[in-house]
Amino acid sequence: MDLPEQEAADLLRLRAAMAQARLAEEAGEVPVGAVVVHSGQIIATGQNRVLRDHDPTAHAEVVALRAAGLALENYRLEDCSLYATLEPCAMCAGAILHARIERLVYAAADPKAGAAGSVLSVINHPQLNHTLQVHSGLLADECGALLRDFFRRRR
Repeated sequence: MDLPEQEAADLLRLRAAMAQARLAEEAGEVPVGAVVVHSGQIIATGQNRVLRDHDPTAHAEVVALRAAGLALENYRLEDCSLYATLEPCAMCAGAILHARIERLVYAAADPKAGAAGSVLSVINHPQLNHTLQVHSGLLADECGALLRDFFRRRR
Protein backbone atom coordinates (compact mmCIF):
# COMPACT_ATOMS: atom_id res chain seq x y z
CA MET A 1 0.00 0.00 0.00
CA ASP A 2 1.48 3.37 -0.93
CA LEU A 3 1.66 6.25 1.55
CA PRO A 4 -1.51 8.16 0.51
CA GLU A 5 -3.49 4.90 0.51
CA GLN A 6 -2.13 3.96 3.93
CA GLU A 7 -2.93 7.38 5.36
CA ALA A 8 -6.48 7.21 3.98
CA ALA A 9 -6.94 3.75 5.53
CA ASP A 10 -5.45 4.98 8.82
CA LEU A 11 -7.85 7.94 8.89
CA LEU A 12 -10.84 5.69 8.30
CA ARG A 13 -9.81 3.33 11.11
CA LEU A 14 -8.97 6.13 13.54
CA ARG A 15 -12.41 7.61 12.87
CA ALA A 16 -13.88 4.21 13.78
CA ALA A 17 -11.87 4.37 17.02
CA MET A 18 -13.20 7.90 17.59
CA ALA A 19 -16.76 6.58 17.21
CA GLN A 20 -15.97 4.10 20.00
CA ALA A 21 -14.57 6.95 22.12
CA ARG A 22 -17.79 8.91 21.68
CA LEU A 23 -19.83 5.87 22.74
CA ALA A 24 -17.66 5.59 25.85
CA GLU A 25 -18.27 9.25 26.62
CA GLU A 26 -22.04 8.81 26.21
CA ALA A 27 -21.79 6.06 28.85
CA GLY A 28 -19.92 8.36 31.24
CA GLU A 29 -16.48 6.86 30.57
CA VAL A 30 -13.29 8.68 29.60
CA PRO A 31 -13.61 8.95 25.79
CA VAL A 32 -10.96 6.60 24.47
CA GLY A 33 -11.62 4.14 21.67
CA ALA A 34 -9.70 1.48 19.77
CA VAL A 35 -10.11 -0.91 16.86
CA VAL A 36 -8.12 -3.93 15.71
CA VAL A 37 -7.63 -4.56 11.99
CA HIS A 38 -6.76 -7.90 10.37
CA SER A 39 -6.47 -8.44 6.61
CA GLY A 40 -7.72 -4.91 5.98
CA GLN A 41 -10.92 -5.35 8.01
CA ILE A 42 -11.91 -4.14 11.47
CA ILE A 43 -12.36 -7.35 13.46
CA ALA A 44 -12.73 -5.87 16.93
CA THR A 45 -13.63 -2.63 18.65
CA GLY A 46 -13.10 -1.36 22.14
CA GLN A 47 -13.98 1.59 24.30
CA ASN A 48 -13.15 2.45 27.86
CA ARG A 49 -15.35 0.35 30.13
CA VAL A 50 -13.64 0.65 33.53
CA LEU A 51 -16.65 2.21 35.26
CA ARG A 52 -19.33 0.05 33.63
CA ASP A 53 -17.42 -3.20 34.13
CA HIS A 54 -15.90 -2.30 37.52
CA ASP A 55 -12.61 -3.40 35.94
CA PRO A 56 -9.41 -1.34 36.12
CA THR A 57 -8.04 -3.25 33.10
CA ALA A 58 -11.00 -2.44 30.82
CA HIS A 59 -9.17 0.24 28.82
CA ALA A 60 -10.25 0.59 25.19
CA GLU A 61 -7.12 -1.13 23.86
CA VAL A 62 -7.45 -4.14 26.18
CA VAL A 63 -11.16 -4.48 25.38
CA ALA A 64 -10.34 -4.44 21.64
CA LEU A 65 -7.46 -6.91 22.05
CA ARG A 66 -9.69 -9.32 23.97
CA ALA A 67 -12.36 -9.14 21.26
CA ALA A 68 -9.76 -9.65 18.52
CA GLY A 69 -8.36 -12.71 20.30
CA LEU A 70 -11.85 -14.19 20.42
CA ALA A 71 -12.51 -13.31 16.77
CA LEU A 72 -9.29 -15.00 15.62
CA GLU A 73 -9.39 -17.71 18.29
CA ASN A 74 -5.79 -16.88 19.14
CA TYR A 75 -4.07 -14.76 21.76
CA ARG A 76 -1.35 -13.89 19.25
CA LEU A 77 -2.46 -11.09 16.95
CA GLU A 78 0.68 -11.08 14.80
CA ASP A 79 -0.89 -9.87 11.57
CA CYS A 80 -3.03 -7.22 13.23
CA SER A 81 -2.89 -3.46 13.65
CA LEU A 82 -4.30 -1.56 16.61
CA TYR A 83 -5.72 1.94 16.20
CA ALA A 84 -6.33 4.04 19.31
CA THR A 85 -7.44 7.58 19.96
CA LEU A 86 -4.88 8.01 22.75
CA GLU A 87 -1.32 6.83 23.28
CA PRO A 88 -1.44 3.56 25.24
CA CYS A 89 -0.57 3.48 28.94
CA ALA A 90 1.99 1.01 30.34
CA MET A 91 -0.64 -1.67 30.96
CA CYS A 92 -2.02 -1.41 27.43
CA ALA A 93 1.48 -1.23 25.93
CA GLY A 94 2.33 -4.48 27.70
CA ALA A 95 -0.82 -6.14 26.36
CA ILE A 96 -0.04 -4.88 22.84
CA LEU A 97 3.45 -6.38 23.06
CA HIS A 98 2.24 -9.71 24.45
CA ALA A 99 -0.37 -9.94 21.68
CA ARG A 100 2.40 -9.38 19.11
CA ILE A 101 0.52 -6.57 17.36
CA GLU A 102 2.33 -5.69 14.14
CA ARG A 103 1.41 -2.01 13.92
CA LEU A 104 0.14 0.61 16.37
CA VAL A 105 -1.46 3.83 15.17
CA TYR A 106 -2.56 6.30 17.83
CA ALA A 107 -3.86 9.83 17.52
CA ALA A 108 -3.11 11.94 20.61
CA ALA A 109 -0.03 11.68 22.78
CA ASP A 110 -0.63 11.22 26.51
CA PRO A 111 1.77 13.50 28.41
CA LYS A 112 0.70 12.04 31.77
CA ALA A 113 0.72 8.27 31.18
CA GLY A 114 1.79 7.55 27.60
CA ALA A 115 3.99 4.47 27.25
CA ALA A 116 4.90 4.78 23.57
CA GLY A 117 7.45 7.50 24.21
CA SER A 118 5.66 10.41 25.89
CA VAL A 119 6.31 9.40 29.51
CA LEU A 120 7.59 5.83 29.24
CA SER A 121 9.06 3.89 26.34
CA VAL A 122 7.51 0.46 26.83
CA ILE A 123 6.66 0.07 23.15
CA ASN A 124 9.82 -0.90 21.25
CA HIS A 125 11.99 -0.90 24.35
CA PRO A 126 15.38 -2.27 23.23
CA GLN A 127 15.43 -4.98 25.92
CA LEU A 128 12.08 -6.48 24.94
CA ASN A 129 11.73 -9.24 22.38
CA HIS A 130 8.98 -7.75 20.20
CA THR A 131 9.00 -4.60 18.13
CA LEU A 132 6.24 -3.07 16.09
CA GLN A 133 5.63 -0.19 13.74
CA VAL A 134 4.32 2.89 15.53
CA HIS A 135 2.63 5.87 13.89
CA SER A 136 1.13 8.79 15.78
CA GLY A 137 -0.32 12.23 15.36
CA LEU A 138 -3.02 11.60 12.77
CA LEU A 139 -6.26 13.19 14.11
CA ALA A 140 -4.36 14.17 17.27
CA ASP A 141 -6.07 17.56 17.54
CA GLU A 142 -9.56 16.07 17.23
CA CYS A 143 -8.91 13.25 19.69
CA GLY A 144 -7.13 15.56 22.11
CA ALA A 145 -10.06 17.99 21.99
CA LEU A 146 -12.49 15.16 22.72
CA LEU A 147 -10.57 14.38 25.92
CA ARG A 148 -10.02 18.02 26.94
CA ASP A 149 -13.71 18.83 26.47
CA PHE A 150 -14.73 15.77 28.48
CA PHE A 151 -12.53 16.72 31.45
CA ARG A 152 -13.47 20.41 31.22
CA ARG A 153 -17.16 19.49 31.55
CA ARG A 154 -16.44 17.29 34.57
CA ARG A 155 -14.68 20.06 36.50
